[in-house]
Amino acid sequence: MSLRGLYYLQSLPTTAVEKPILPTGTAHKPLKIPKKPPVKIEYPLNCSAGYLTRTCPRNYPTAVSPEDPDRPSPPECPHYFRWIYGDLRPWMKSGITREMVERTKRTATFKLVILNGRAYVEKYQRAFQTRDVFMLWGILQLLRRYPEKVPDLELMFDCVDWPVIKSKDYHGPNATAPPPLFRYCGDDATLDIPWESLLKDLKEGNKRSKWMEREPYTYDWIRESQEGYKQSDLASQCIHRYKIYIEGSAWSVSQKYILACDSVTLLVNPHYYDFFTRSLMPVHHYWPIREDDKCRSIKFAVDWGNRHKQKAQSIGKAASDFIQEDLKMDNVYDYMFHLLNEYAMLLKFKPTVPEKAVELCSERMGCGAEGLKKKFTMESMVKYPMDASPCTMPPPFSPLELQTFLKRKVNSIKQVEAWEKKFWENQNT
Repeated sequence: MSLRGLYYLQSLPTTAVEKPILPTGTAHKPLKIPKKPPVKIEYPLNCSAGYLTRTCPRNYPTAVSPEDPDRPSPPECPHYFRWIYGDLRPWMKSGITREMVERTKRTATFKLVILNGRAYVEKYQRAFQTRDVFMLWGILQLLRRYPEKVPDLELMFDCVDWPVIKSKDYHGPNATAPPPLFRYCGDDATLDIPWESLLKDLKEGNKRSKWMEREPYTYDWIRESQEGYKQSDLASQCIHRYKIYIEGSAWSVSQKYILACDSVTLLVNPHYYDFFTRSLMPVHHYWPIREDDKCRSIKFAVDWGNRHKQKAQSIGKAASDFIQEDLKMDNVYDYMFHLLNEYAMLLKFKPTVPEKAVELCSERMGCGAEGLKKKFTMESMVKYPMDASPCTMPPPFSPLELQTFLKRKVNSIKQVEAWEKKFWENQNT
């Protein structure tokens, strides 16, 4: 049919021709109606009711709008999520019984119970500083972010730095399964389960000065302590090309703030790790420093960096990119979700609320806070349920993948030690 014939048919009354006959090969494209963005249900924060009555509201949203079918699939979680499988491997065959959980009560700071999307805590001893507060606050925000998605569970948490579940005590053909205990760090000789430490925004400090314009030496914590830490906030520290991280008696939360600064992190050989540091690669994210000869090793690192400015700058940038992207709050919450989900699947008992436990909610923890604690809780509060699924867990390491990754780390450190040895040999000739 010609176009003229088509136009004629379209001009006839609708009683004669209801719909024009389209020419063969003409595609009929339906009109696209713009979608309205889903209405977000904001969580209420009723301090007059929740805090003063010491009760938790019952009117939290319990569901979110259906996910948009056109939304892309959730991205794969960052590399460090793969360590979750190994951290929980001691219980993969046996599962976790209530008796195993209760065995950690001797050293635990508190027991956390999540039941039907609500959190309850039974405290056993006082935590150092406010470590329990921020861990529990993070749990509450996770429940607000993913309502009805966090499984029922019971776990014990120890706020002290040092891991205590010795792997040698649970090794051998007749060994029993170890008790599961969460804390902020682990090491190669223990089986404690590393948990995340809730982050504040780490993106502002490194904007103060460009790397090439920074002081060509390291930030001095000793001098700062003598002068009263006048420049110990993150932004003030980010004026040096190099920053040293060294463990004290155990793990320190400061490592992530040092890595976020765009400075080259001079990392003295660590003995402890937290939930993400095992994925850091020497000479890519940080510069390794010898533990047995720290001063000369640091001097060589600074000298090398000042002679290879572009390479040194790229190390600092890789570390800050890792912190700001892989450790952005979306990923931190998803790490919490996946670790708890994998842990809950191992439980062989039905979680129950202990008689002495109290219910926790944002009102009870946030409304009575003051000063910096109040500022932190209000700024970090999750205001809306997430309308998308968490990131997708990557597969576990295969034995070959893990061996290759660990060997690459060892070889990178050996390469730096060889450069350093040659440097000092040339200095002495």
